[in-house]
Amino acid sequence: MTHLPLSADLIAEANARHADALDEDYTALGRKLARTGIDIDAVLGRVASFSVAVPSWGAGRGGTRFAKFPIPGEPTNIHEKLEDCAVINQLSRVTPRVSPHFPWDKVSDFAALREEAAALGLGWDAVNSNTFQDQPGQAHTYANGSLSAQDAATRQQAVEHNIECIEIGKQLGSTDLTVWVGDGTNFPGQQDFARSLDRYLDAASQVYAALPDDWRMLLEHKMFEPAFYSTVISDWGSSILAAQELGPKAKCLVDLGHHAPNVNIEQIVARLHRFGKLGGFHFNDSKYGDDDLDSGSINPHQLFLVFNELVEAELNPRDGFNPSYMIDQSHNVTDPIESMLSSAEAITGCFAKALLVDRDALHAAQESNDTMMAFQALRRAYSIDVAPILAKARVAAGGAIDVLEAYRLSQYRARKAQERKAVGLGAGIV
Repeated sequence: MTHLPLSADLIAEANARHADALDEDYTALGRKLARTGIDIDAVLGRVASFSVAVPSWGAGRGGTRFAKFPIPGEPTNIHEKLEDCAVINQLSRVTPRVSPHFPWDKVSDFAALREEAAALGLGWDAVNSNTFQDQPGQAHTYANGSLSAQDAATRQQAVEHNIECIEIGKQLGSTDLTVWVGDGTNFPGQQDFARSLDRYLDAASQVYAALPDDWRMLLEHKMFEPAFYSTVISDWGSSILAAQELGPKAKCLVDLGHHAPNVNIEQIVARLHRFGKLGGFHFNDSKYGDDDLDSGSINPHQLFLVFNELVEAELNPRDGFNPSYMIDQSHNVTDPIESMLSSAEAITGCFAKALLVDRDALHAAQESNDTMMAFQALRRAYSIDVAPILAKARVAAGGAIDVLEAYRLSQYRARKAQERKAVGLGAGIV
């Protein structure tokens, strides 16, 4: 039995004020799409089946490089994070899974945590290991690396932590392990590039060997930060080579902010799919680097182009094509619930627009080298306002037509500010 944090009556009352307008907008959009041979109800069905996970850590305020500015009612533990994630899913109806991070979200009884999440209408997505940060009582420091560290005992410690995450994930019902390491260098000559990669591959292979048969190991690359001269798994090339060496259960995870500026991420999507190594995405947006801004807030067209390639990949699947989607953002100046509601809508909207692309016209234009018509096939779909489709899907599942309005009407954050312990001020990362 579920125990959802928001009143269904409140959502229904909020929806009632917009129901007639939504019906009008949906009908009008349906007529427009029908003129091009698109059945709006079929698109609605696809949108209704779409989902994206939310990160447990995303329920709290992030920090700037100089300070963290917490807000009243911010969650202080995994139990409060789950409650906030349930609010996001209750309103958006596209975020039914939570991705936990360990040891941040560690508890004494994971079976009970799984039941707690289920009671809130939530399941569990990929488990994330943390070998980029030292923990109290840790025997060996990660200051000089983790899976690629020169010190064998440090590497073993990192291996054991990842295996522990797998064991936790089995109790939660997860089937993916996401591995991102901050290993790298800040000075030329600091490490031997070849030997550090060899150490990483040797340690990662031990983690890979501990995977259950139905699990995947998602390798996340990042160009820079915390190291600024080199990173061991720095780009999609390093990631796919490592995944190919580790084995078929190793896939590549693409974080939209982990690339050099202006990199063609949608092409990377196509390349990874071509070789059967596309594991999933961490959705966010960026202006300068790994900014972890709200999805679609800076470059929504790029997000659409990524989904265009994903729809193409779905129509031409490779063995094991089952990408994992997750929001991964740092909410420094907004209410994290509002940011993830906004991002979930932006992500789902780009998926819906990609479904509207006239594939026959696009492919015909590509084959005849008609550059303008190929571009226009994409532009026509991108210009369509799909909000009525998204809202209809949410309402049918019990969600809100206007997610932000319903959230603010609930006064959820103000209520939690009265119930929860205040989060202390943070010093930032410099």
